[in-house]
Amino acid sequence: MYLYKIILFLFFTFFCLKTSYSQKVFAVDYASYADIKVFVTKYASQADLLVFKVKFSSQSSDNVGNWYFVEYASQADKKIYYCKYASEADLKIYFVDYESQSKWKKNEKRHMFF
Repeated sequence: MYLYKIILFLFFTFFCLKTSYSQKVFAVDYASYADIKVFVTKYASQADLLVFKVKFSSQSSDNVGNWYFVEYASQADKKIYYCKYASEADLKIYFVDYESQSKWKKNEKRHMFF
């Protein structure tokens, strides 16, 4: 019985940790609905996070900037709002062309996607 509880605890711990790093996002129409307000920069050097859009949700399992855009807000782990001005944003992002380019440039803002 004791071993069963340990195994069950480890399973749920692993499951919770695995899902907490996911980056399934949904773009909302209003800033008040968003968890995070983002601004898309013109240059990678201006961004806090370099983002790559993945095609499948299973590819977005780590907090490294691989985002999967879901169809419904209820499926998302984070809801984002695209700001018109950089000063309004919590996070500045730049969309990259290759998955290997996605990364955090400013680690102090990494907590936003945990």
